Parts: sequence; structure tokens; C-alpha cells
Amino acid sequence: MRIFNNNTTSQNNLKLTLKVAISPKIKYFKFLFICVVIIGCSPKSKYDDYVSEVYQTSQSGDNLKLIESDKNPSNTEDIKKVSIELFPEEKFQKYYGFGASFTESSAWNLATIPVESRKNVLTKLFSPTEGAGFTLTRTHINSSDYSNNHYTYIQEGDEDLSTFSIHEDMKGFTGDENDQVRDIELVEPGYDLIPMILEASRIPGADFKIIASPWSPPSWMKTGETSTMTNGTLQPKYYGLWAEYISKYVTAYEGQGIKLWAITPQNEPLHAHNAQWDSNGFTPEQGRDFLRDHLGPQLVKDGHLKLDDLESGLRVLIYDHNKSTMNDYASATYKDPEASKYAWGTAFHWYTNSELKENNWYADELAELQKNWPNKGMIHSESSIDIDANDPIGQYWRESTDYAGTFVPFETYAYDIITDLNHGTQGYVEWCSILSHKGQPNPYNNFNSAPVLINPITDEVIYTPLYYLLSHFSKFIRPDAHRINLKGESIEGLIYTAAKNTDGSIAVVVYNNNDEAYELSLTIEGKTFTTEVALRAMQTIVLDEK
Repeated sequence: MRIFNNNTTSQNNLKLTLKVAISPKIKYFKFLFICVVIIGCSPKSKYDDYVSEVYQTSQSGDNLKLIESDKNPSNTEDIKKVSIELFPEEKFQKYYGFGASFTESSAWNLATIPVESRKNVLTKLFSPTEGAGFTLTRTHINSSDYSNNHYTYIQEGDEDLSTFSIHEDMKGFTGDENDQVRDIELVEPGYDLIPMILEASRIPGADFKIIASPWSPPSWMKTGETSTMTNGTLQPKYYGLWAEYISKYVTAYEGQGIKLWAITPQNEPLHAHNAQWDSNGFTPEQGRDFLRDHLGPQLVKDGHLKLDDLESGLRVLIYDHNKSTMNDYASATYKDPEASKYAWGTAFHWYTNSELKENNWYADELAELQKNWPNKGMIHSESSIDIDANDPIGQYWRESTDYAGTFVPFETYAYDIITDLNHGTQGYVEWCSILSHKGQPNPYNNFNSAPVLINPITDEVIYTPLYYLLSHFSKFIRPDAHRINLKGESIEGLIYTAAKNTDGSIAVVVYNNNDEAYELSLTIEGKTFTTEVALRAMQTIVLDEK
């Protein structure tokens, strides 16, 4: 203190020294204070207010059942645990939808039941609140294997297409088309394919897209057939006429109030040597040439396809056959710039189903397609299984046999869909949406199962496990959603995928194919949601704001 009083110079020097010494401390505490304020005031994660809803379908009998989550219901310490972290801002492909197809056979089955039952079935298929909310569908141009008989839209030999009419798709049924439908009472004989599509579109909230595919041109346009509209191939001299025919179909459907989302030039172009039903062969080169020189230009000429923006008009999906061999076929078109410019993307099927598992669900083929052609769309356009009419529910959960071999249908569908989605696929369509409890009518004795089965004699309606399985995707992953990134442990028998909808909700679909339950923890920006996935069960975990 004496120094302060008696030596001004020293006092000033000391003050300066103290100032220099204290200043860093002040700055440190200031910095610490600012950090505390910033951390304390930082906005919370937008996912802090999210809650979870869990829907489960299981071998034990749950059918899209809403179950409790975040409760650790088993309270078992030794239950196996798996953790997944979600990254909702890391987005991949956009989704267009999930669903099943409109066929003449589906329409016939609906024509056999009371009107209120029919409307209820369509509600359960297409309502996003009261049902599965199917958003992506398919139908056939001319007859298919699931038509009551062969038919086309023109008279034989009409090279001017002057007789073209889609009356066949709207004229109704006589009840005398084949032995499978004969003597079965029709509640509404005037019902048919187009009335079915229009009625479905009027279901409150229904919003679905349609892909249309030809199984075969008229027989007189083809060569090498083994029977009517079966096997063989379109004669090159009729390429232009067939392209005009398809374009007229698009126009005619639009005239009925049905705007098609996409077409494929040919269903299963490589299955035209030993097919038992309507078919037509197109090699990769023939498919390329038909699209490049005829179909593409015709669709552009008629205003259906917009070359400057393939998203804004009718889309053309090439191939439409098994994904196991799709890359070679697609490459022929995509490597040709003049052909490729008409093609929006690739459609593919899953057959043969028994070979899927041993080939890892053809994940490598999907990855190759996406890598080679990243700007082209990818749509799974058909899958089906043969029906076990004696056990149409149980067959989905046990080994089932059809022409393709032996497999467990629920497992096969779950793995196939999730693998497809995790490798860039933007939509998934099952074949017939509705068939009889015997998988009919099909004049070729190729009886499939379907999401909905109807007994046309008793009017009983059965919703198969496939209906609920597809609902896990279609009901919760809506159009324009994007797949999002996730990171989790690799567990044998456990597969999952996640998507973010445009409304901000997140859907995580997980399938547990094991013989024991798993505790699943989902973490998103620090917040964790927990659920127990039962053995042999699929869950959709929906994360959304309170």
C-alpha cells in the first residue's frame, strides 16, 4: 500500500501490470459466460416433441395392431437389443407408392358381392385412414392371365384402327365367359375393370397412380404363336401400328377419366416361348428399337410423353420382367441416347421367388442398375405367389410351394420389399389386388393368392397377411416421401428401412424373422424411442409430433 501512496510512477506501472494480468481472466470468464448463454439458449431438436406409434403384424396373429411402445413390456434383461440411429436430413430416392393391381378377374370378384361389401373392400384397399391407402397400382392393356378370356380392342385385320374401342373393359360380365365363372350369381353384371378403377378413385382420400402393361398384341399382328395371343412375337411391320394402338389406349382411358401414370411397352418380354397365357417376346434390341423408332415418337406426337420433362407426362418403364436379368436388358435401351430419352425408368418383377433368398434378393443387381443409370427410375411392378386354397392365411407363415419352388411367403415379401427400397426402388406393386378364395378366375389354372380373397358363393371376404404386410408400407410411407439414412447393427434375421414423409413424420419398417423378440432402440438427434419387436413380426414405427 505504501508503494501506492508514495510512488506515482510505480503505482501507475503496477496498475498497468495488473490490467495486463487481469485482462485475460476477464476475457476467459466473458467467453465462458457467453458459451453458457449460447448453450442454454440453443434451440431444442424439432424431434423432441415427437412421439411414437407402433403397428405390428405377426405370425401369432397381430394384423397391423397398434401396440404400446417405450414400455419395455417384457422387462426381460436378457432380451437381445439392437440400436438404430436415424439421419432424417440425409435423403435418398423419392417414393411414388405401394399397392396392387386392377385386373378383370379382380373386377369380376367384386361384381359377385353386395354393393356395400364391394365399397368396403375398395375402402380397405385405397383409403389412407380406413385402409391400406394403396398409392401405386397396375392394370393390363388387352387381356392378361387374369382376364376371363382373350380379348383386344379392335377387330381382326383392322390396320386403320377404325374399330378401336375399350368397350371390353367396361361392358360387364355375362357369367358365361369360362367354366370358373359359370353359374355364379353376379350382383352387378355391368361391373368391370374401368368401373372398378373409377369407383376406387372415388373412395374418400384415395390417391393412386396406375401403370398399364400389354401382355400381347392381337394375334394377327404376331408370328410364331402356339395359341391365341400366346408366345410368339410382334411382326416388325406392325411396330408402328402397335405403337399407335397403345397410344390410343392411353387417350381412351383418359377419356373415361383415368389418367395413366406410366406404361410398360411389354409385360415379361423374355417369357414368350413356353408361356401358357397372353405373352409376346421382345429381345433387348427389339424392345429398344420399338421404343426408339415407334412407341416413343408416337407418345410424343399424341401429347402423352414430354421429352423435356419426363416427370410431367406419361412415363415409360422399360423391361417389366425379372430383376435377376434386368441389367443386360435395360442397358440395350439406356446405352442408346435416342431410345433412352423416352425411358423414365425400369420396371421389374421378383420371379422366381424361391431363388431370391439364395441370391440375396438380387441386391447386387439392384445396386448395379442404380449405379449405372442413377437418373432413371426403378419400380417393382409385379410379384405373386400360388395360392393354397385350403390354407390361404397360414401359407404366408410357413414353407409354401409353387412353380418357382419352396419358400416362406411373408419372409420373402418382407425381405424383397425392404431390400428393393434400400437399393433405390421407388415403388412396389403386387399383382392382382383381389381374387377368389381359390385364386380365380384364371382360365390357365395359374391360381394366385392376393391381398384380398372373396368367396363368390358365400360373399366372405378374407384379408390375407399380404394385405397387412403391404399396408405397413403403403399406409405409412406416402407419395413423395424420401428414404432416409440410418445406421444400425447388422443382425441376422433382422432387416429395416426408414422414410420421411412430406409432413415431417418418419416411418421405420422393421421385420424380425428370428425365433426370439428384440428390443429395438431408435435414436434421432439424441432422442430415443424403444419398442419390442416380436418374433416373426413386422413393425412400422411412426414418429410424429404430438
